[in-house]
Order: sequence, then C-alpha cells, then structure tokens
Amino acid sequence: MEFGCSNPSLWQEALSAYPSRIQYLNKPNLISFDDYYRNQLPPLLHQRNPNPHITKSELSKLMQWKLTRGKWRPRLLDFVSALDEDLVKSVSQKAFQSLPDISKAISELTVLKGVGPATASAVLAAYAPDVAPFMSDEAMEVALGNSKDYTAKQYLIFANKLQNKAKELSSEEVTFTPSDLERALWSSVVGEKQSSQLDPDPKTQASKNPRRKRKR
Repeated sequence: MEFGCSNPSLWQEALSAYPSRIQYLNKPNLISFDDYYRNQLPPLLHQRNPNPHITKSELSKLMQWKLTRGKWRPRLLDFVSALDEDLVKSVSQKAFQSLPDISKAISELTVLKGVGPATASAVLAAYAPDVAPFMSDEAMEVALGNSKDYTAKQYLIFANKLQNKAKELSSEEVTFTPSDLERALWSSVVGEKQSSQLDPDPKTQASKNPRRKRKR
C-alpha cells in the first residue's frame, strides 16, 4: 500500500489484517507479546493517572515485543535489565507528562541506557496512540522511503506525517490514530512479503537468483 493512498477502506483492511500478519510471522511468543503491548499495557499505564509511568518489568516486556516483532538485539534487553527501577519510573513519568510535545518526551526517555528513539516511541505509543506512533522499520520505509535513520529528528518527521494522515483519513464514520496507521503500514508490508512467498513470480525470482558465482 502506498502512503499516498486516500481510501480509508484500504487502510482499514490492512489494519484489520494485522493480527493474522502477526500469526504469519510464527515467532515464539510474539502473539502473547503483541497482546500484552496492545491490550494489556495501555490500561496499566492509564490506571496510574495523574502520574502515569512505566515500570522496569513493563519496559522489559515492551522491549521483548519490539525485538520479537522486528530485529532481535539481545544487548538491548541486557541494558534494560540493568536499569534502576526508580529511574525508569521518574523518567517515564516526565516523558508522559511532556506530551503532546513528542520531541521533549523522546528526549526524556532516551536518557535510559538501551532506549533509543525507536524504543521510546513504543513507550509513548502504548500510552498515547493518538499522538505517537511506533517507529517501525516497515512503516518508516513506506512513509519516508528510509528505515535506517533512527534519530529523534527523523522520528518527529515520521510522527508528523502519520498524525496528518490520520486526520486526513478520519471521518464521522471511521477514526484512525497515528498508531493505527503504523500497524496498517506494517501489516501491508508483511502481507506483501507473504504474498510473494506464496505466489512467487518466476521472472522476479530468476532476476533475484542469478547464476551462482564462485566464492572469492
């Protein structure tokens, strides 16, 4: 799906397919991690209003979700495990209270070792999906044409584009949040990969697999 698509039905279709795409990846514990991140963690964070924060154990589970859905980097889990519980609480509380100023919220969270802009965005998206989308490689690639720039500056551009797109697509009949659009884009990319594997184009496969060369 192209980011410029203005048909809400196509976005809703991609979003509705998200759970099946999670299943398709067939990664250990991903279904339970994703359920935790999307359905269990947000209410926990909001129960702590007016002083919302995330705990170290919750941050660790969030990191497991992020790394399982994306690329596995065990060192990041080690960093989170070594964090001070009180520091995680105070930093995340400042970050949540900074919203809707995403730039300030990201700056607060990234003082934690092992928490870069992408992980910080996942924390913010769990608390405020209507403001901050998760910075996934797949959605970044579609929205910006680049998924390798993990800077706060790049994330702000990405978040702004999804905020504006959510407003464009929303109506009285259907409402989208930036986080909905991130999941729809991720779902669309994974779906395209799934389709290409189930029904490969021989010509495409031939071009991708030229005659094997000798190792040098």
